[in-house]
Amino acid sequence: MKQPCLLFHGFTGGPYEVEPLARHLRERGQLCEVPILPWNGECRHQLHASRWEDWVQAAEWHAAKMTETYGSFDMVGFSMGGLLAAYLSVRYPVRRLILLNTAVIYVSPGRLLNVLREEWKYQRKISLIKGKSTPLVATWQFTRLVRHLKPELSLVNKPTLIAQAERDQVIHPQSARYIYSKIRGQRELHWHAKSDHLICLSEDAPALFRQVSTFLDKE
Repeated sequence: MKQPCLLFHGFTGGPYEVEPLARHLRERGQLCEVPILPWNGECRHQLHASRWEDWVQAAEWHAAKMTETYGSFDMVGFSMGGLLAAYLSVRYPVRRLILLNTAVIYVSPGRLLNVLREEWKYQRKISLIKGKSTPLVATWQFTRLVRHLKPELSLVNKPTLIAQAERDQVIHPQSARYIYSKIRGQRELHWHAKSDHLICLSEDAPALFRQVSTFLDKE
């Protein structure tokens, strides 16, 4: 019987960021939970009012619920959700950990500028609109969360798959190398040359999903 899986979306994002992977896992018989987390992009009042500690507490609530209901479980984290997934893997019975474009080194200004130019060129202004709509206080709390949870990576000792998009305009690819160097135990690193930040919605998504399936099927 396959392990249930908990999937976390990223900062100011939503379940849509990881839902394609969850759908793939469900099709192979794996139960998946994809909660809407308090750092999502729909509730500005939540972003204004919450602190990084509140986000950690919310993440722990979902992990505790999975533990109580299923015992051990697999864990997927995207972007900021990846950092929280790594944190949870140290404290809860996570069997296998999957980190997608995980936020450790956040924003390469040159890369971000390039993607904004492209979005203006094609009248796709998603990143610019999102940046303007994110409260500054929430961005500050995000940076504090990264600073506090980054040292937790050296405590991770679960089998871990790290996937990084080479064209990521939000998370610098060096993040993946840093994570790989810090965590302990069995780990593997996969690069995706055709993907941007939303890796589960990218051209490389089918290859990523195959890698995840193979990784989760290991004993």
